[in-house]
Amino acid sequence: MKKIAVLGIGKVGDLAALLLHESGFEVTGFDRRTPRRERQYAVEQIDIADTDALRGRFAGFDAVLSCLPYHLNIEVANAAHAVGIHYFDLTEDVPTTKHIIELSKTSKGLMAPQCGLAPGFVGIVGASYIGQFDKCRSVRMRVGALPQNPTGLMGYSFNWSPEGVVNEYLNDCEVIEDGERKWVSPMEWHETLYIDGVKLEAFTTSGGLGTMCDTFHGVVDNIDYKTMRYPGHMALMNFFFHELLMRERRELAGEILVNAKPPVDHDVVYVHVASEGEIEGRLSRKEFVRGYRPMEIGGEDRTAIAWTTSASVVAVIEMVRDGLLPPTGFLKQEDIPLDAFLRTHTGAFYTQ
Repeated sequence: MKKIAVLGIGKVGDLAALLLHESGFEVTGFDRRTPRRERQYAVEQIDIADTDALRGRFAGFDAVLSCLPYHLNIEVANAAHAVGIHYFDLTEDVPTTKHIIELSKTSKGLMAPQCGLAPGFVGIVGASYIGQFDKCRSVRMRVGALPQNPTGLMGYSFNWSPEGVVNEYLNDCEVIEDGERKWVSPMEWHETLYIDGVKLEAFTTSGGLGTMCDTFHGVVDNIDYKTMRYPGHMALMNFFFHELLMRERRELAGEILVNAKPPVDHDVVYVHVASEGEIEGRLSRKEFVRGYRPMEIGGEDRTAIAWTTSASVVAVIEMVRDGLLPPTGFLKQEDIPLDAFLRTHTGAFYTQ
């Protein structure tokens, strides 16, 4: 695997393409807009929605990484499958992933969605911690991408795709509770937690577990994923989406929220994974708790959400290239060994 097409040259796509370039890949970025500045990798303008055009261009590549909004990924995956190349994306959308699982049954290349932060890195960490117990009774995974210096009642800035955030806040969430696999409503199961003395709240959101309920049903009694925010956020979002009925107008909801809370440069990504179980007959608790902040990469300051998301998928692509992961079929994030992930050129960013 040498030549990679990266679709969507926004903050995450641009950085992912740069990191791939620095890891030794031949990269071409594709976007519907002409780039405003030169990059270290080639960029071509293309109509992302034109499936035939995509399929024609993919023929010259070994793999494609989609950094597009989730609702465009099914057609991109179809095009990659038709041409017979590897497919990677960052989606948290459950129906998209189910479609890609079906494609993987006849794929010539590897089909690997959900390679971002959550789902993605947090699942790699969670599976690693499950493996440290003789019997694991619970794993609780929490991720929050937040402004370092919040303002207003909402305490938030939309540094991530508004389509993705709205999707996570409104779609049902899969969990395992007391051994039973079930679906629960988003923006519920409220809890309070602290990281480095910072008070946060956490609540259910969709898609963060990826395929972990498939993998660990019957093995771990309790698995759930929640998003972390500053206190009071969940109540305001429930009011916005449900009392004001903005759940019925998702696109407009995203526009309103981004206009009210635009992106910031000084963000922080919190990752909190807590697992409990037995080791040699004794009950134990293990935690992975980190706060990731902006970093200079390629001579530019990159937001925490941009580099954590980009580094995760690029590290996975490096592992596929190096023969550390299978070359065909469907890749589950929980099947990626954490130690090998952190030893890659790009995965090592998570250790800094």
